[in-house]
Amino acid sequence: MTKKLTMVLVMMAASLFLFGNTMSYAESNWAKNHPRRHEVNKRLNNQNKRIHNEVKKGDMTRAQGRQLHRDDRQIRQEERNMASQNGSHITRQEQKTLNQQENAVSRQIGH
Repeated sequence: MTKKLTMVLVMMAASLFLFGNTMSYAESNWAKNHPRRHEVNKRLNNQNKRIHNEVKKGDMTRAQGRQLHRDDRQIRQEERNMASQNGSHITRQEQKTLNQQENAVSRQIGH
């Protein structure tokens, strides 16, 4: 190998190493525990348990449970999308919007 090719390969390896470390740093600093995000996700987890319990008790069909779980997954994905656009936080208005969506799902549980 030539010196120039060796240098290019070393630089590429170093770049990949630095990029990989930056990505894991960003993932570990994803502020999923920001107070507004935490409240939204706590509600989603609670609703997940409520849906599971309703299906288990026979008060809700499995198909109804799947649909409500699907709705909750969509809300959770929307929360992640909102946070990714705002430095891993959600705004008060975004939290209000997500809470309204969660309220709609919550009303369907236990009826």
